Order: sequence, then C-alpha cells, then structure tokens
Amino acid sequence: MNWLDEGALFNQIGAFLSEDLGRGDITTQACVTRNTRARGRFLAKEPMTVAGLEAAEAVFSTLDSQQQLEAFVSDGDEVEAGKVIARTSGFADVLLAGERVALNLLQRLSGIATLTRQFVRAIEGTNAEIVDTRKTTPGLRMLEKYAVLAGGARNHRFGLDDGVLIKDNHIALAGGVGVAVERAKKKVGHLHKIEVEISNERDLREAVTSGADILLLDNLAPEETRRMVELTRSLSEHVLLESSGGITLENVRAYAEAGVDLISIGALTHSARALDISFKIQPGS
Repeated sequence: MNWLDEGALFNQIGAFLSEDLGRGDITTQACVTRNTRARGRFLAKEPMTVAGLEAAEAVFSTLDSQQQLEAFVSDGDEVEAGKVIARTSGFADVLLAGERVALNLLQRLSGIATLTRQFVRAIEGTNAEIVDTRKTTPGLRMLEKYAVLAGGARNHRFGLDDGVLIKDNHIALAGGVGVAVERAKKKVGHLHKIEVEISNERDLREAVTSGADILLLDNLAPEETRRMVELTRSLSEHVLLESSGGITLENVRAYAEAGVDLISIGALTHSARALDISFKIQPGS
C-alpha cells in the first residue's frame, strides 16, 4: 500500500477504533478469559475485487503491535464467493475489538473496487479512462481513492488544493468562462493545468480560446458529447476532454465511444455497496 500515507492511515485507524471501543469492549471483558488465544479468517461471501487488506491489518496492529494479517490475495485481485482472503491469530480480545472496524473497511473498500472494475470493463477497447471525484465519505477519501486504484481506474484531484477545476459557480462569480480561465492561469502559474466545466458550444469555444487545458462536458447526452468532442478537436488537438454527470454502467460505453479522454463517476465512491465479507473466530493459536 505504498500509495497510502502510512502515518495518516494509522492516525485514522486510531480514531476509528476509539469511536468503536469507547472505554473498552465490555462484552468481551465479561465473557472471554484474559489472554485467551484465537484465530480468525476473512471469508468473501460473494464475488468481488478485494481492497483494504492492509487497512484491515493496521486495525489489528494498532491494537497489538505483534498482530499480523496473512493475506491469500492482494488488493485488486478478483475472488469468487467462498474464498478465504486473509487470516490472523493472536489474543482473542484483540481480534474481537478490531473485528467490526476491519470488516467495515474491507467491505466498503472492496465494494468501491468492485464497482470500479465493472466500469473499467465496460469501456475496454476504447481510449477513455475512468476516474473518480471528490464525492467521498468525509474522513475516508484517502482509502476510498485507493480502492478506486485497486479497481483499475485513476484518481482525479485529491482535494481543492491540488488542481484547478472551474465549475459553473466559479464562472458565474467571475463573470464568464474567459475571465475565469485568464484569472486562473495568471494566478496559479504554468505548473497547473486549468480544467473548465462546459455545458454549451459558446462556453466551449471561449474556454479553448482562453487557453483551458481540459474541458469537463457536464450532464450532456452521449450524442451531444460526440458533437462537442468533434468541435473541440477542430479547435485544438491538445485539449483533454472529460465527461461527467448521469453516467451509469448501461451508458458509460456510449460516452467512451463519443471520444472523450476521461469519464469521471461520483458513484464509484458515493454509491458503491458494501460487500458481504465475514470474519469467523475460533479458539486456538
């Protein structure tokens, strides 16, 4: 998990565990003898693309620095229902304390990776690429964007500080597309690309003329997208084109075939279903 900031990951895991444990696991303290040893295994209950294994391991190692997870697959691997994806052994109270947080992360991230893989497969053979958005769960952006990578897609900007994306509200406040682009280019300098949200031909022409690097074709039907792509290519061969808004597994290929370079999909992170993974614990070392 080299892409992830390990320090940030462990800080987040600590906060997640604190939320769940509170002052301690009173059920385990009441029922399970101290220093009891146990082993547990994570089982995929449905087909999926796995993501979040190292995050799950971080849950247990935060509780006990000696705790390790033995993974039988890697993040990004596809597995069938019934596959044991990882196992661990150690003190029973550690396994029980970390169970829910580890499962929540594995189920959530595997759901994102699985949905992402479906979108990636749907446009195979085209020149387009699937990218994510900032429509992530507050506090989970790093992990959710990592899951998108595990699913085979690419990341869009991580936050407001690492990319210029001029949207309709910026345009309205600036007084027009051209003004907004020119101000942005002057302010941020040559190291940043400028992306502009476009919804009509007039704004497209103005954005290209003003020197925009990327055009975001927002909420356009595939046929209209194709026309805007052709217009853009007649004005500039170097401008990247991105589609967004109302894109589903059923219509994503039509957008890819319309000729855009990127297809951004908020549903990858805001609507992915948590997948069914169990964690079964048995006595023994």
